[in-house]
Amino acid sequence: MTTSTEYFDMTTAPLRIGAVRLKVRDLDAVSTFYRTMLGLRPIESHGHRITLGTGGTPLLELVGDPDLAPLDPRQAGLFHTAFLMPTRSDLARWFAHVAAARVPLQGASDHIVSEALYLADPEGNGIEVYADWPVDRWHDAKGEIRMSTDPLDLQDLLQSAEGTAWSGFPEEGSVGHVHLQVGDTVEADRFYRDILGLDIAARYPGASFYGSGGYHHQLAGNVWNSRHAGKRPKRMAGLDGVEVIVRDAADLAAIAARADSAGIKSTTNTGDLTLHDPWGTAITLKN
Repeated sequence: MTTSTEYFDMTTAPLRIGAVRLKVRDLDAVSTFYRTMLGLRPIESHGHRITLGTGGTPLLELVGDPDLAPLDPRQAGLFHTAFLMPTRSDLARWFAHVAAARVPLQGASDHIVSEALYLADPEGNGIEVYADWPVDRWHDAKGEIRMSTDPLDLQDLLQSAEGTAWSGFPEEGSVGHVHLQVGDTVEADRFYRDILGLDIAARYPGASFYGSGGYHHQLAGNVWNSRHAGKRPKRMAGLDGVEVIVRDAADLAAIAARADSAGIKSTTNTGDLTLHDPWGTAITLKN
């Protein structure tokens, strides 16, 4: 676990997010948005699939199908994909970029662990763009992670841009976490804590935040819009899958054993393990 005034090194976490896969109705419009507004770059394109990322690392896969039903925000699925900036200055430069482009933001918060800005893509998929505070700010006197939703000082953030312009998503950037909409947090805990082995790093009313290696959360689940939701319709736009990178092969084997013991069906492909959470989201674990 990272200590003192250091920033969290995600590569040390036993589990971290790789790429997110979305099903979209208008592939061109959505991919253009992520390229122009987030600064992601095309990595692969095959027919109705486009993979975007940075520095050759895939972060977002878009699968286009114009016949999909529109996203229903009351269904289980995606609350937001959270893109992690390497530094506060990177976040400030990105904020200046979207402000100049007059992109509407849906929120801006200081969460004690991070500073975050919120928006949505053209089909309503939630996006968070954030930068972490140093780890020593995260914990209370008992050593527990504190999270809150406080106003973000946007003017102070802009002053940290250091006079350079936004030039695209940084190569050191990543998907820091994925926040899900679930039908029940107790059921989500049974899957994400008990099967995947994530810690419950923090709780809000109606939400659990799941962390690995001392991080504030690589995954989260809330019922704020989706309480009692069942499985997502297969032919609906929105979240399709989340890739989780498992650092140690032994941890991947342990997850597979726990899933098997719990009667959760899994599939394997060239060493990758895919499970589906109770709402149908594919979680693909890669070593």
